[in-house]
Parts: sequence; structure tokens; C-alpha cells
Amino acid sequence: MVRWSLGALLLFGALNAFGGGYYGMSGAPEVPTEWLRGTPFRDYFIPSLILFCVVGGAFLLAGTAVLARLRFARTASFAAGLIVLGWIIVQVSMIGYVSWMQPVTFAAGILVLALSRVLR
Repeated sequence: MVRWSLGALLLFGALNAFGGGYYGMSGAPEVPTEWLRGTPFRDYFIPSLILFCVVGGAFLLAGTAVLARLRFARTASFAAGLIVLGWIIVQVSMIGYVSWMQPVTFAAGILVLALSRVLR
């Protein structure tokens, strides 16, 4: 049960990161650029590229490893949890609380860490 729950959570997180990353790299037309004031970014392309490649890539790798029962699955899923927590902490510290998805993403990262600890 842990393996399937963790694998599904990781793959859903990868899909979410890929979707969000693609949206941001496409210009994020519905997201105010005012949120980026005080950050090193003028637009959403670079943060979205990081979301797509680093967060999405880590989640996809970890989810695949967990479901395929690969030897490094536990380490990969734990690393993916740390990556998404780092992502969301940096995001909130830079732009503040702007979306319900931020605390949900943080909670998902904690859940990934917890499930990774009990994965056999």
C-alpha cells in the first residue's frame, strides 16, 4: 500500500510540476508579474524551467523508481520530497503566500518524506 500511494503521489506531483512549468514557460498569462518584484526574475520563464526540470524530473524519477521497485527508490523519493520542500520554501520566501497550492504542496512534500521513511 505504501509503495502504490507514494508512487501515485510522486507521479501526480511530476504531472503537476510539468504542467505548472510549461504554463510558466509559456508566459503564465493569468499570473501577475508583480509577484516577482524583489526577486531576481523579470518573468516566470526561469523559475518555471526549474520547476519543470528539477522538481518534475525528481518526482518522475522517484515515482518510476518506487513503482518499479528499483534499489534507489527510497533515496530518490526522499530526495524528491526535500526538493519540493526546498522549492516551496524558496517560493514563499520570495513572493509570499499567493495560492492555496503552496500549503498543499508543502503538505505533499512532508507526506512524500513520511512515506519514503516507511518504504521497504
